[in-house]
Amino acid sequence: MTATRAEYCVIACAEAWRDAGEILASPMGLIPSLGARLARLTFAPDLLLTDGEAMLVRPDGTVEGWLPYRQHLALVTGGRRHVMMGASQIDRYGNQNISCIGDWEQPKRQLLGVRGAPVNTLNNPTSYWVPRHSRRVFVEKVDMVCGVGYDHAAGARFHRIPRVVSDLGVFDFATPDHSMRLASLHPGVSVEEAAEATGFPLSVPAEVPYTREPTAQELELIREVLDPAGARTREVAV
Repeated sequence: MTATRAEYCVIACAEAWRDAGEILASPMGLIPSLGARLARLTFAPDLLLTDGEAMLVRPDGTVEGWLPYRQHLALVTGGRRHVMMGASQIDRYGNQNISCIGDWEQPKRQLLGVRGAPVNTLNNPTSYWVPRHSRRVFVEKVDMVCGVGYDHAAGARFHRIPRVVSDLGVFDFATPDHSMRLASLHPGVSVEEAAEATGFPLSVPAEVPYTREPTAQELELIREVLDPAGARTREVAV
C-alpha cells in the first residue's frame, strides 16, 4: 500500500514520541493528534493521552483515568509532557511565534496570542507541526518570541525541541550551535525544494534520508481506525 504525503506526516509526528515512556502527550492539531494516537497503539504503549480537560483517554477517546489540574501542572513543569504545537513563524534556533506578525506595538496581523508557549517550551519538550512549509513560516527571525528557542533558553532544565515536522520533511537541532538541521525528507521532496522554502540557511548533512515508510499495520490503523473519513488530506493534500 502506497502511503500519501499526509500519512508520512502522521508517521513523522508519531516518531516524536518513540521511547517516550509514561509521559503526557499534548498534540495540537489533527495530524499531530493522529501521530500521538498511532504511537500509543503501536510502539509507545505507556503514552498518556488526554481529552484536553480532566480525563486521560485511550486512542478511541474512551476514558481510562482522571487527571486533576494539580497533577497536570506537575507534569507540565516537571519535564514529563511532550507538546507538539503549531507555529505561525519559526526561526533557525527554534523560536516560535503565534502572537502577531509585524512589530508588537503595531502589528500587521494579530494571531492566537502567546498562550502557554513560554511555559511549554521552558518546562517540557516541545516539537512543532507546520502543514505548509514556506518562507513566511520558516523565517530568519521571528517577529515575537512565544515559544523559546535554543538561543534564549540558557539554564532551562527541561528545554528541548525534539523535532519540527512539515509537509516537506523533518527537522531537528542536532548541530553544534543548535541551529535547524534537515533530518529527513518526505518521499518526493528534494533537498533543494526544502532549502528554497526556508527563509534561512539550513544545516544539511551529506546524506539526507527519507522519512521512514509506514508499516502495513500503521497504514491500516490510520485509514480504518484513526481517520477513516480521511480528514488528514484536508491538512496535507499531496
